[in-house]
Amino acid sequence: MPIETMEQRSAPTALTAPAAPSLDELALELDRQLDTLVARGAPWAAAMTDGQFRAHLAPLADRLPEVAATIARTRRERDPLAADDGPPRLPFVLVVGGELLSPQRAAGLVRRDERRLIVSMLDDEAFAAFRPIETVRLPPGGAYLLVDVDAGWATRNDPPDTALPRLQEAGRSPLTVEEGIAVATHRPEVVATNAGFSLLGSRRGDRRVTALWISRGAPKLGWCFAGVPHTWLGSASCAGRLGM
Repeated sequence: MPIETMEQRSAPTALTAPAAPSLDELALELDRQLDTLVARGAPWAAAMTDGQFRAHLAPLADRLPEVAATIARTRRERDPLAADDGPPRLPFVLVVGGELLSPQRAAGLVRRDERRLIVSMLDDEAFAAFRPIETVRLPPGGAYLLVDVDAGWATRNDPPDTALPRLQEAGRSPLTVEEGIAVATHRPEVVATNAGFSLLGSRRGDRRVTALWISRGAPKLGWCFAGVPHTWLGSASCAGRLGM
């Protein structure tokens, strides 16, 4: 990866982990994320009307009880990736995958303090070359919920080659590049200065691993090498995926 000057401000202080959300709170959050996608033009990019887009994704609301159950279970169990600081885990993130929305178009929906996502060293051909690794199974239907999302604070400074078995041993799944874009779309504050994350769930058959970080105040999507540690990069993961 080309050498790049990183901003030297500290990452934001972590918030105390919130209480487990209720079903009503999860439903409101799903509505918020869906509204974000509609407001930023995802239906148009997916060649749908706003109504068609909302109707297509509506069945995901039926999976919210499973989201709540998963969060309750993970909080009961001993968590080998727990961290005393860093951003709290997200209950879920709504992902619109390549069947409906290409990664390139999805990247265009990201805003952080009105700054757009910078895509570096990833043209259309490179985007297409990154595919889910063998252990990552994506639900069919073009959209799904990414459950109990962790930005990887406990794996900072672990090279991706070292972080991946740690995630798997903890019973978690690494995020794909599309899923990282979805996190940055719905919760842009999770990508913070000196607190980015690698997306180990997508590979292209070489040593490159995509990652999200902050560069000159803007969110950036690029890649790093699988064997190189970075103090400002963790490895993002989830507890599971729930489709329609």
